[in-house]
Amino acid sequence: MHIIRCFAVILFIYYYTPVHSRSSEDPGEIICIENGQLLLGFNSKDGTLHRFDDITGDLSLIAEDNPKNSFWQIHLHTSSGVIPLDIFSASLCNIEKVNSQYMKMTWSDFREIDHPDFEVVVTVRLDEHESVAKWKIYLNGIRGIDIEKVIFPKISGIKDLQQEKLAVADWMGSLLKEPRKHMQKNNQQYLGWAYPGHLSMQLMALYNPGKTGLYLSCNDSLAYRKNFGIGLDSQGYLWWQIDNFPEYHNLSVAYSPKYEAITGIFKGDWITAAQYYRQWAVQQKWARESRLKNRQVPSWVEETALWVWNRGKVQGVLLPAEELKKRLGLPVSVLWHWWHGCPYDEGFPEYFPPRDGEPLFKNEITKADEQGIKALVYMNQIQWGNATESWEKENASRYAVKGIDGKTITHVYNIFSGQALTTMCMGTSFWRNKYASLAEKAINHYHVGGIYMDQACLGYLCYDHSHGHPVGGGNYWMEGSGTLTRQIRASSRSTAKIALSGEGVNECWLPYLDLFLTLQVSKERYAGVEGWQTIPLFQAVYHPYAVSYGSYSSLLSPPYDDLWPKDFAPSDTLQLLNEGFNKQFLMEQARSFVWGIQPMIANYKDFLANDRKEEIDYLMKLARVRSQGLKYLLHGEFVRPPEIKAPEQEMKISRLSIYAGREAKRVTELQGNYPTVYVAAWKSDDHHLGIAVASILDYPFPVKLQFDTETYGLQPNGDIFLIKKEGKDKIGTYRDGKINLTIQLSPKDACILEFISNKLK
Repeated sequence: MHIIRCFAVILFIYYYTPVHSRSSEDPGEIICIENGQLLLGFNSKDGTLHRFDDITGDLSLIAEDNPKNSFWQIHLHTSSGVIPLDIFSASLCNIEKVNSQYMKMTWSDFREIDHPDFEVVVTVRLDEHESVAKWKIYLNGIRGIDIEKVIFPKISGIKDLQQEKLAVADWMGSLLKEPRKHMQKNNQQYLGWAYPGHLSMQLMALYNPGKTGLYLSCNDSLAYRKNFGIGLDSQGYLWWQIDNFPEYHNLSVAYSPKYEAITGIFKGDWITAAQYYRQWAVQQKWARESRLKNRQVPSWVEETALWVWNRGKVQGVLLPAEELKKRLGLPVSVLWHWWHGCPYDEGFPEYFPPRDGEPLFKNEITKADEQGIKALVYMNQIQWGNATESWEKENASRYAVKGIDGKTITHVYNIFSGQALTTMCMGTSFWRNKYASLAEKAINHYHVGGIYMDQACLGYLCYDHSHGHPVGGGNYWMEGSGTLTRQIRASSRSTAKIALSGEGVNECWLPYLDLFLTLQVSKERYAGVEGWQTIPLFQAVYHPYAVSYGSYSSLLSPPYDDLWPKDFAPSDTLQLLNEGFNKQFLMEQARSFVWGIQPMIANYKDFLANDRKEEIDYLMKLARVRSQGLKYLLHGEFVRPPEIKAPEQEMKISRLSIYAGREAKRVTELQGNYPTVYVAAWKSDDHHLGIAVASILDYPFPVKLQFDTETYGLQPNGDIFLIKKEGKDKIGTYRDGKINLTIQLSPKDACILEFISNKLK
């Protein structure tokens, strides 16, 4: 975010307006606060937001013909249903302009409820030096009122910025071009994300890169449950909002979120927004206590050059990993699904005994460990199968997450068996003890290297009064997650550190998990080619604080669990995919490489080294180059990459995973245009610059770089090195603050260009 410094004369103004009616003859005037960059205007009659202006860009960002723009809504839960309150529910509105950058508004005398002391107070404070506003809401006199949620702020009537892009911290990060058209085409009025959960950071940005952008965030350092959302109204205007969840009981006299909402304007793109958010984010407790930053991550995790994600029995998992390690000559680790004795996505948490049997499983785990191969075994962190014997025997439903209606959250993931899983509550000691005991058995009895805690980076609201946690809103889910990981680590009798991994990424879990599985690198395999694109938004903020690894990248068709119904077993499991999909594999691996993610191959078989030699050789090349540039690709800080002009190509895309594409009449082959050369830039702790480049072209390609050294905080003079799979060589120098470099990449090539400043004398 471009931060424009300004110095304003502060005028102390007191503006008080009592409102007793909604007479159309009194439209009210617009009372404004501004700081030289951002202007907000509120109607003096009812407090509605009428102006949201980018002063430096001379742009009005919300429509004037959007009168019902209540920027707060309160949902009261009653026996007869939900009663919504908003600005127009109040008979009285008092506006106090405290100074030129600070507004206070109070609404009272609500007709829909019989609580005369109930009032809503909002303060809006513009930052003195930055183009952001900080919003705070207070509800007073709420004893006896059940509040389901507080929508605040809700910025409505957002005009079309033209050539819009929407960036959302949806786990790793997602970018949507022309969101209005996308929502209209797909008949989507509203899109929402839960935090902490799929929303990995408190960040959304809507922008036109050459014009202006809107920034939405929160400064919640305690991980309270909330939702971020964006909607499209009937006039084609967007709105965005934050849903805040109070503790659900009617004994409190007041409620206010323990954080501020932040709205702002900026000029730039998703990288600009990420850089602005990063300034706040890395100062928070989760970053200070990051396991990677504090060197608490097991060394084998950091040293892993390549992951193998195979499923099933020992022979199909550990043996291919051993072969691949010999071929690569660098550490290989295993992500292991379907090792357990229960069918996948239905039999959890009845994981033991392993499907190979206890003696063989333990023996092979030990042998693999002696060869330096560590295994993360799959154990879903929050699901319990409804059809399992233990579900009834242990009265598991009592400890499941309950909605506000008292019902459990049950979902059928397994499309073949149709058996459901139910989400367990992390706020209960019963579930934490249950899961920790299972993890302890895997670690101490079976000697696995760690646990892949599927769905760990998700959070839920639970309304069960018997669980002992705050009901509804709160941050008990994260407190429970932290307690669980401490229990597991404390129970380990292993002399080596055990690793705990989660699915997806999330800032709140940085102190608790050692590594994060980033499957969005392969989004096309499960979600297709339309709409959202994956961006390394999380890595742009937190790369030095979190180990990211993995993808669905595969050259074979997906496997089928032997414990699933035989009637639905496909005939083409673990068969070579059509050669036309090879480019997709290369693309996924190139993304992982430049985005600083540990590479992974799914469904690896040793015959691929011959039958898909070019693709396996490319994967090996990337792993070897990466292993020599860990100061950038593991520990480096993301910076804006220089522009490289390279062609796009239309590629065949396989939309096929263990479930995706397996239903009848589902499209499994798609087409999409994608880059052929990938680039990202990283700053190391010693202030060197590394630019990672990966080409998936079948012919040589010249990479041309032109930029000023001050762009990356380099000294005017220095040396240039080229890191390839064979090693690191000096290839030149730069002088007078200018870098003008061309290197020739071979077909299917990759490298890291390193720029090291000369020390000042």
